[in-house]
Amino acid sequence: MKLFKKLLFFVTVIISNYTIHAQTDSIDVFLKNEMQKRHIPGLQLAVVQNGKIVKLGNFGLSNLQDSIPVTKNTVFIINSITKAFTGVAIMQLVEAGKLNLSLPVSTYLYDLPDAWKTVTIQQLLSHTSGIPDIVDEETNIIAPEGEEASWAKVQTLPIDFKPGEKFRYNQTNYLLLGRIIDKLSNMSFTEFIVKEQLQKTGMINTTRAGFGGSKDVIAHSAREYRFKKGKYTNMFFWLPPSLQAAGGMGATAKEMADWIIALQNKQLLKEQKSLTTLWTPALLNNGKTGGFDNLLNGYAAGWPTITREQHPAVAPVGGGRSALFVYPKDNLSIVVLTNLNGASPETFIDELAAFYIPDMKKLAGIGFSPSVGNLRNVLEKSGYKQAIEEAKKAKTTFEENEINNWGYMLLKEKRIKDAIEIFKLNVSLYPNSANTYDSLGEMYAFMDEKVLAIENYEYSLKLNPKNKNAEEVLKKLKK
Repeated sequence: MKLFKKLLFFVTVIISNYTIHAQTDSIDVFLKNEMQKRHIPGLQLAVVQNGKIVKLGNFGLSNLQDSIPVTKNTVFIINSITKAFTGVAIMQLVEAGKLNLSLPVSTYLYDLPDAWKTVTIQQLLSHTSGIPDIVDEETNIIAPEGEEASWAKVQTLPIDFKPGEKFRYNQTNYLLLGRIIDKLSNMSFTEFIVKEQLQKTGMINTTRAGFGGSKDVIAHSAREYRFKKGKYTNMFFWLPPSLQAAGGMGATAKEMADWIIALQNKQLLKEQKSLTTLWTPALLNNGKTGGFDNLLNGYAAGWPTITREQHPAVAPVGGGRSALFVYPKDNLSIVVLTNLNGASPETFIDELAAFYIPDMKKLAGIGFSPSVGNLRNVLEKSGYKQAIEEAKKAKTTFEENEINNWGYMLLKEKRIKDAIEIFKLNVSLYPNSANTYDSLGEMYAFMDEKVLAIENYEYSLKLNPKNKNAEEVLKKLKK
């Protein structure tokens, strides 16, 4: 009997180990396929389940020039995931009784334009303030003379919309939050983050990386890249000190996982209601939430949110290269850090989560409406060239904006040919929409198909003579 029990024990251990390694190998294979498909040079993974780190992974190269591999100590710039740390810092000040999210910014900062003074702290956190952006579309501060000149200029600009009316991502919001943290904590934003979060969590590599971005020389830091037309190029990210509450931190996936564990274990915020506030998306004046797209469809206190019936999540993303998904109802968190601008790991983290949440495998269209989710599932099997034909078979209604967003999601995933087929589908569904032709024209321009790009932009302009974007692009294409 004793011998039987021993044999049973060893067999159980072998089976358990096989299962763990099989899952590990499946995840590794999945990630390596994604890296190859998206041309990602280097990637770090950390998975937290039930309050413990259950998987760490280091893949590829942190430095292509010198063939340096990614290791557990490789630091990746996390860009706007920094805002999640800022959100925690704000809630720490709320718990200390120093700050009230519902009060206007003018309660704490006095020398501001009159039009900004009624904006609440919550509206700054959730990008619903309407305050003009100090950073332009190329992520440069708006005045070439520098930081102070940009601050002076942005204060002269009109507000974009009435506070609470819309969601519009905006770095000025976090500049102001950084100043509030400076004032109420009696230390600089960076000092406060280090003392109240990084040191409490043991984030040594993150502390060493600092807040300046990739222009700083940081030991063991991953180089950053773009990939376009079959070629890698170097890129650099840097924000001046006044904007470091908005982005610029460096971290490792393992330390990000430690930080999430500490946050959920009340080491950083003492009260459960603080975490609830941190992760609850703000409502616009019309009672709806506003966010980046159909997936990241809300925004809380520095944390984009995924509001959906099944497996909701909070999901900070950074620079199109890094993402952190927390699934509170499933006790699961996944961190993916990469060194490729445009890697967009937020588009495949749900698929990673399916390795740990069995029923997510049945929900390949998660994040989409049922009609689009079903169509996506069909096209993933039959091929996207069948998009128009399969949409006709579906005999249902598809929303123009959702199809358009789907196309751009495919573009983020570097699935250019599939994206074009979806934009063609949208044109067939909405032939009188200037926007559908504009998007298809943009895709053809991206592919250097000038004749087709011009044809679609011209038709877009015909449908909407006020389409300034089409006008400007056509001038460039016809040069």
